[in-house]
Amino acid sequence: MNQILRIFSPLVKREVSATSKVSRCVYLILVPGYLNSKFTITRNLKVETLSLLFAPPTKSGRMEIYMINNKKFPVLEIKDLTKQIGSKVIVNHLNLSLEQGDIYGFLGPNGAGKTTTLRMITRLVFPTSGEIFIRGNSVSRNHKKAISCVGNIIENPAFYLNMTASQNLELSAKLSAKEITTSRLDEVLEIVHLSDVKDDKVKNFSLGMKQRLGFANSLLCHPALVILDEPTNGVDPMGLVEMKELIKRLAEQEKITFLISSHMLREMQDLCNRVAIIQKGTLMETGEVNELLEKYKVGNLEDLFFTCVKQFGK
Repeated sequence: MNQILRIFSPLVKREVSATSKVSRCVYLILVPGYLNSKFTITRNLKVETLSLLFAPPTKSGRMEIYMINNKKFPVLEIKDLTKQIGSKVIVNHLNLSLEQGDIYGFLGPNGAGKTTTLRMITRLVFPTSGEIFIRGNSVSRNHKKAISCVGNIIENPAFYLNMTASQNLELSAKLSAKEITTSRLDEVLEIVHLSDVKDDKVKNFSLGMKQRLGFANSLLCHPALVILDEPTNGVDPMGLVEMKELIKRLAEQEKITFLISSHMLREMQDLCNRVAIIQKGTLMETGEVNELLEKYKVGNLEDLFFTCVKQFGK
């Protein structure tokens, strides 16, 4: 079924006629000219706002756009991501998708490419090829907007040791693209149970306390996505329980998505709803934890991990 839509583009400040081919909820819109990413659509005398996904111009010069009503982008989408140095492939055509509120375990042996992948997401390392999108924004083409909703601890959190916990967070807040209030600094310190030592110098902190301060730092910007690389290093058993409870609460109540790299497989099974397992930069398996345990007929994530690693090595 074909029909004519009237589209008002905020960018060009004019109406544009478009012919659509309607198939279920998906519209293929052929529109000439330069268009913005959102439009007010008048269809059958009703005004609707629809989200647009762009495709390259056609040979005829017309822009093809796939339009999906109320489209929700994944919080994090990795497409065909590759990192190669010389002849060595570190990450090999990796594809992942994380939804809002996921606690996603990123698992693999040492040298599998986990930290390199996390560094590419945050643009600390540039990929050889592939794309990374955070809430629909390309990390390579729209880095500032994409990364503005990301908090992270990659490898060990680094702080100025002769400054206090509060002073370190104040410095991070000043460097942030978002405006961060003093009350937010106090809030994140309370979340990680460091309020009572906020005026102590970081050089006197244990490794576990530094990890918690790093976690507080990652929460400053009210993130949609938090990336944690071995977040439980140096954390005592009580602190480990508290951190797991905190991550679960933030995912459930504030709908924060977590991407967590860790070797502590039993803790990850208790914490994560989804996992990905990589080996030598290649994705071996990904999915819901319970579904993967059922698929491989194993009782825990540790057995699943070793089963996948052995299969890859064959």
